[in-house]
Amino acid sequence: MSETAESLKERLAFLGAAAARIGTRLDPAETARALVGALVPRLASSATVYFAESLFGQRAEFGDDLRLVAGPKQPEEAAQRAVAFGAAVHEGRLVALPLRVRGRTLGAVLLEAPGADEIDALMTEQLVAQAALAADNAHRYRQEAAAADTLQRSMLPNRLPRFAGVEITHRYLPASDHARVGGDWFDAIGLPGSRVALVVGDVMGHGMRSAAIMGQLRTSVQTLAALDLPPDQVLRQLDGLAQGLGENHLATCMYAVYDPVARRCTFANAGHLPPILVHADGRAELLEVPEGVPIGVGGVAFEPMEVPVHDGDRLVLCTDGLVEVRGQDITEGLEQLRATLDCRRLTLDAQCDDVLRNLQIDDRSDDVAVLMADLTGIPAANVARWMLEPRRTTPSRIRRLIRATLKAWDLADQIEITELLATEVVTNAVRFATRPIELRLVQTEHLLVEVMDDEYTLPVLRDAHEDDEGGRGLQLVSRLARRWGATRTASGKIVWFELGV
Repeated sequence: MSETAESLKERLAFLGAAAARIGTRLDPAETARALVGALVPRLASSATVYFAESLFGQRAEFGDDLRLVAGPKQPEEAAQRAVAFGAAVHEGRLVALPLRVRGRTLGAVLLEAPGADEIDALMTEQLVAQAALAADNAHRYRQEAAAADTLQRSMLPNRLPRFAGVEITHRYLPASDHARVGGDWFDAIGLPGSRVALVVGDVMGHGMRSAAIMGQLRTSVQTLAALDLPPDQVLRQLDGLAQGLGENHLATCMYAVYDPVARRCTFANAGHLPPILVHADGRAELLEVPEGVPIGVGGVAFEPMEVPVHDGDRLVLCTDGLVEVRGQDITEGLEQLRATLDCRRLTLDAQCDDVLRNLQIDDRSDDVAVLMADLTGIPAANVARWMLEPRRTTPSRIRRLIRATLKAWDLADQIEITELLATEVVTNAVRFATRPIELRLVQTEHLLVEVMDDEYTLPVLRDAHEDDEGGRGLQLVSRLARRWGATRTASGKIVWFELGV
């Protein structure tokens, strides 16, 4: 091979390797340093890169102030002229080349004593063009990542509501590579009967699309939870909704319902990590909830699992970003999490922070969501329950029971309004029920009154006209109660209302 051919081959190899190093950077500063490393000393005695200041923000525009990013300090005026003209500027031993891409100028490169060889000049131009493209791609990538991160955070709760019988805390940490923002979500949703739904999910994939799908699924779960469906039916309905979003929208989800009166948790799982129950004695147990398939697969039933719990137990739900490590089986990460929780009782917030610290999540490639709940229960003394036959005398009997109970609870000032609203609800139940009616009072920060019967038709709030014989009962409940609602159950319905105490 001739010396000229050998030299050309070597130059092409150098150009390919240098372009690869420059083009794979997803940070403008790293791109600039890679460009300087490629140019010096092979193609110039020194190189200095100036980028537009706004390239490091949300927008990159022509005419910005310039920032020295890599290389020794050189006169910025030459860089400014190259940016303004969009062409090479020669000043003595310095040559300023604009960094142009897609019709925009992102900055300039100042070269000292560049090579006079025509091939060297072409190689320099090629590397500068590659750097401009890489810097612009990095900026666009970061823009999309920032938008996805903002979108996801806007759809996650800043703080979770408070509920009787359970204390909840959470942590959400984005991936260390913000461009890989995912679709993790969590929620705590109040249900009738002082129950609470605890939800953790993870949309497969990363970026804006996953964040948007996450928002749709989280809203869907809240809507389905409001219907008070069993956990397995919530996931079944969610699966159908996800299929309606289009193909390849898959997500995992753990849906748990905690009943602080009955002291039990009911779980349903759609391909998500199993929960960990830390017993009051400190023992951490990985619950073997039937795994199920991810949301969006379709055609598969979800199997519920009921677990008795005790006051002082702690429930831990998380996404795979907490326990997944490249090259390690995820079961090892789950065991590490269980061991971190085992016999290490801390306050709820301290336990969350301790888990994140011990599992070294600082450099994880996926986002992390953790939901922890202390299951404190509602004392039996704060719950009153009766089964009553649906007779004409039932409303008056209920008034007597309410009066005696509220006096015992030192809530005498709530007797009159509670009797009035409960009478309206029970009277309606007596009209249609064929089996015993259940009345339950629960005292927490509020007074909850529930009436359960075997009629599936839900009451509807409507305006009552002067000549109407009925329809005013629910108006009273709606106006005087702090909150009220009605939901179907497996055996009928529950109508409930809540009063301040």
